[in-house]
Parts: sequence; C-alpha cells; structure tokens
Amino acid sequence: MSESAPLTNAPELTVSELSGALKRAIEDQFGHVRLRGEISNYRGPHSSGHAYFCLKDANARIDAVVWKGVFSRLRTKPQEGLEVIATGKITTFPGKSSYQIVIEQLEPAGLGALMALLEERRKKLAAEGMFDEARKKKLPFLPKIIGIVTSPTGAVIRDILHRLHDRFPRHVMVWPVRVQGETSAQEVANAIRGFNALKPGDKIPRPDLLIVARGGGSLEDLWSFNEEEVLRAAAESQIPLISAIGHETDWTLLDLVADLRAPTPTGAAEKAVPVRSELISDVADLSRRHTDAIFRALDRRRTDLRALARALPGGESLLATPRQRLDRAGEKMRASLLASLGRRQLALAQASRLLARHAPQAELQRVTGRLNTLSFRLDAARAPLTQRRRERLETLAKSFHAALASRGRLLRRDLAAREQGRQVLAARLSAALAASMGRRREKLAHLDQLRFALGYGAILQRGFALVRDATGAAVHSVTQAPPGTSLSLQFSDGRIAATAEGAFDGAPAKKPRNATKKPPEGGQGSLF
Repeated sequence: MSESAPLTNAPELTVSELSGALKRAIEDQFGHVRLRGEISNYRGPHSSGHAYFCLKDANARIDAVVWKGVFSRLRTKPQEGLEVIATGKITTFPGKSSYQIVIEQLEPAGLGALMALLEERRKKLAAEGMFDEARKKKLPFLPKIIGIVTSPTGAVIRDILHRLHDRFPRHVMVWPVRVQGETSAQEVANAIRGFNALKPGDKIPRPDLLIVARGGGSLEDLWSFNEEEVLRAAAESQIPLISAIGHETDWTLLDLVADLRAPTPTGAAEKAVPVRSELISDVADLSRRHTDAIFRALDRRRTDLRALARALPGGESLLATPRQRLDRAGEKMRASLLASLGRRQLALAQASRLLARHAPQAELQRVTGRLNTLSFRLDAARAPLTQRRRERLETLAKSFHAALASRGRLLRRDLAAREQGRQVLAARLSAALAASMGRRREKLAHLDQLRFALGYGAILQRGFALVRDATGAAVHSVTQAPPGTSLSLQFSDGRIAATAEGAFDGAPAKKPRNATKKPPEGGQGSLF
C-alpha cells in the first residue's frame, strides 16, 4: 500500500447495498405519512394500470405512484392541478436514486393555485362573452393558405405537414414561436395579430385559416396558452382559428376562445382540410347520381306526358254533350211547335165556328199577325242560342290548344336545360381525360429516359465497348476468351469483329526511362 493512502476501517459497500440501506432507513424513519400538495404532470393510468404523477407545493415536489390495485379502489381519482391530501408510505426507487410516496389513500384538499387562477380567469372571460358560440367563425371548407403558429423544431409541425400532405396538400405558412417560457405568450399573441395584419393583395398572402399548435405537457408547460394576452389576440382574430394544444386530455382557455378545438395537432390538420380522394369520389358519385336523376326525370316526364295525353278528352267527346243538348232542344222545340200548332189549329177550328158570328177577314188577319209574331220570336230565340253554343265550343277549343302549346314549351325548355348541363359535364370529362393523358405521357417519357440512363447504351456512348463471343454471349473475363477466340466488339455506333491473340496479365506496359517524348511536327520540343 502507498504510504499516502489513508487508513480506515470503513467497510466497502456496493451501490446496491447502499441503495438498500437508504431504502430501509427511509422506510423505517417515515412509515405512513400524510402529504398535502397539488397534483402535477398527471397523464392518466399507465398501460400497466399504475398511475404516476407528482405532488408539489410552492417550493418542492415529490414523485408519487398509485399501484393498479389501489387505483381502482380510490374514491377520489387523480386530476391535473387538484390539491389533495395523500396518505401513503415513503420509499426509494434505486433505479433513479430518488424517493417517492406510494399512495394508499387520496382525499381532495381544494384547487391548487394555478387551477384557482385559471378558474378565476375563465369566469372573467366567460362574463365578457369570449366563449360564446355566436361569436365563433365558421371554418373555410378548403382553405388555400394555412397559417401555423408553433415551434419550427418540434415534431408538431412535421405531424401537421405530413397529415396535410396525405389529405389535401395546401400552401402552409409557419410563424415560428416559443411554445414554453416567459416570452412564449407574447410571441404567440404577436404571431396571431401578425397573420391578421396581412392583406389579401400583399406580397405575402393572408392565410384563410390559423392553427395554434403545441405538443403535450403539464399545466405549467401549457400555461402560455392560458395567458390573457393570447386569449384576447385569438378573440380579435378575423381569420378562423383552430386550437391544437397538447394531447386529447389536455385543455387550455385557448380551446374555449378558438373557433374550433382539435384534440391533437394531427387532429387539427384533419379538421382543416377534407380528404382529396374522398372529394373526388363524392364528385364522381354525385355526377353519376345526377346523370341517373336526369334519365329518371326524363322517363317520369315522358310517362306523365303519355298519361296526360291519354287523360285529355278528344274533340268528339268535348262536342258530344253540347251536341246531345242541341238535339234534345231541337226535339223539344219540334214537339213544342207541333203542340203549339195543334193548339192553333184547335183555336182556328173554334174561330171558324165563330166566323159565322164574327167578321172572318179581320179575325183571320189578327190571328195571322199573332202567328207571324210568334214565328219570328221563335226564329230570333233559336239563332242566339245556337250562336252562344258555338262560341262556347270555340272558347273551349282555344283553351285546350293554348294549354297544350304551353305544356310543350315547358317540356322543350326543360329538355334544353338538361342537354346544356350534359354538354358541360361532357366538356369537363374531356378536359379531365386530357389532363390525365398528359400526366401519363410525362411519366412514360420519364421512365423511358430512366431506362436509357440505366441501359448499357449510355455506357457505350462514353467510350466503352461490349465484348461478345461467337454465340453472342457477353465476355466478362479473359478466361472466357482464350487465344484464337472470335469476338464481336460493339461500340455506340456499330460492331467490329476481332480475334483474341493472347492473355493480358493486367500490368500496364513500362515505358523506357530514357524515352523522350517526340515533339510534334513543327513544335519546339520539351525544355526538360
């Protein structure tokens, strides 16, 4: 041993022995304890069923764990920011050289300081109407430009861009901000106001939709998005805004002020744009349904027209009743005339018997005049009745022809409109087919260029040659071409025949040391 080494009787302990001794000492000194603190960094039960979080006060914090069997029996479940009284056993975790409390009972003790401040601010802003649904704006169905307020270095922006590319690629503008720290709230508020300050016709276009995004974290980590400055900037935003802060279980006051809350940043991208393939499928389905509806409507109109044509009465049926009435009126008039004539004849006979006692000429003249008057009145009454019947028939005929012509014009106009719509759809289909054929041609040309670049033809154009034997097989080694073998050398511009004379040993020919380079004709020659 070295003389400088100190002499001691302290035993040597392993790390495990020391950790075990500390564990026993703490557990013996602190059996069951009751701690009052605020729950922090709680994310719900682990996949194993255990729950891990922290208890903290203004100056310190301690790790806490609730085992699966105890968690199911707790009357008060852990909640982020909840101030509780925890009863349990203090122990150590040798794997991290830390101490923790194993909770056996949990009782609520009131809201923590942050939760109390958060609740007070929520009530204040709710009284101002900042959370009302009436003031929230409707999101655009397909925004052209999307502004994102988040950290440019985190995984959030990559997740949003990846999901936007998968669903419907859009132009994205990112305003980089800090999402945690003292200046985070000011930067987020400035970003929201900065996007709103852009004009539609400026060099930098104005977004149609804003997304404020951040990954998960504790209540303290997400506190920037509960600041009143950020909330008022979001409420003043004329651009629709989506809040995508934290995981699905996290929430901030910005979620209540924003026009829409997304459970995750990826969910915000899904709510911002529809799926392009689904839109194309829906348009195709609507086009097919529209075409089917047109044909069904035409069939219904054709059927209705046939039914109306069968239901319309013919000219004979329209004139049958008036004609029958006219015939009955003629018969009645004839019977009336015969009856009247009979009465007149009877009266004449009676008058004839009185002729002997009265002047026959005067009586005959009187009766003749009366008879003429009655005959004239009969003729005068028959002509207007016939005229009225004729005019009524003409009016009915004109009404029928006018209704038939109007119906025909409506049907022709409807058919013309549907034909125009069909032509528009046919033009759009032709344009889409031409665009698709153009893209296929470009892809085919690219593949052809790739085929040429990867083929041996491009290699031959750089000065190489392809050697084949008499059977046409490629020669890859000198062992495949002994002396006297007939060879075919293929260059880029043709082929030549050759014969192998001897094997090449792979060493370049040595140049004599004293060999001088012959100067070109008319040249000066080398000076060295």
